[in-house]
Amino acid sequence: MELSILVAKLLAVFYVSLGVGAISGKLNVNKLMANFEESPALVLMSGFSMILVGGLLVNSHNIWVKDWTVLITLMAWAILIKGVIFLAFPQLISSFKGFYKNLNVQAWGYLVIAFGLLFGYFGFVV
Repeated sequence: MELSILVAKLLAVFYVSLGVGAISGKLNVNKLMANFEESPALVLMSGFSMILVGGLLVNSHNIWVKDWTVLITLMAWAILIKGVIFLAFPQLISSFKGFYKNLNVQAWGYLVIAFGLLFGYFGFVV
């Protein structure tokens, strides 16, 4: 349970920061994704980082229970799978190019903040 709380706290800070950056306009998601898609080295390093973090979390937090901690497990698996996709199928990343161009960044920012607050509740309050 201690690991679940630690990861929830870290995810809360990450998601709230990301959401605030998006809402404030300081984080240009469209430009960020355009630069990301044009850099194979960045895709490679991101995939490696996701496999490392996701693999460590799956290894230490593969807990399938009927409470909030399963969210950490689901996030761990999602991170690991996304890392594998980045390394094995990097061309798939460019297929999402249209999605980010039409993205309502402020609405996305509020959604990300809500997700961060959910993890913050479980990490800092409960």
